[in-house]
Amino acid sequence: MFMLRVFRRTLFSAARVENSNPLEAFFEADRTQEEGKLVVYGRSWKASELRLKSWEDLQKLWYVLLKEKNMLMTQRQMLHAQNLRFPNPERVPKVRKSMCRIKHVLTERATEEPDPRRSAEMKKMINAL
Repeated sequence: MFMLRVFRRTLFSAARVENSNPLEAFFEADRTQEEGKLVVYGRSWKASELRLKSWEDLQKLWYVLLKEKNMLMTQRQMLHAQNLRFPNPERVPKVRKSMCRIKHVLTERATEEPDPRRSAEMKKMINAL
């Protein structure tokens, strides 16, 4: 009975630790190449695709890309400290290009705004990104 209680407590505490660690967001899940499968990552967003999105969608996409960029930079720094090679270094420029294109599309929308006050507010918000 005592062993059962101890065993249950360790299981529950281990489960809580795994779910509550906020630093796990800065590390990519282990994607080993199983059975020779090549891991393929997507391309950067095109400005024409971004122009079709709403302000809210662009804001959500911005924070997804920011999280991805932070995760990649953390992983690169960690591997650099261990003198290991960073896998898929072409992902960082794709994320940066997409973020730059989002800013460009938002700036286009701000300059097209007929109300100068709202345009200035939008530009101020964009520059804060």
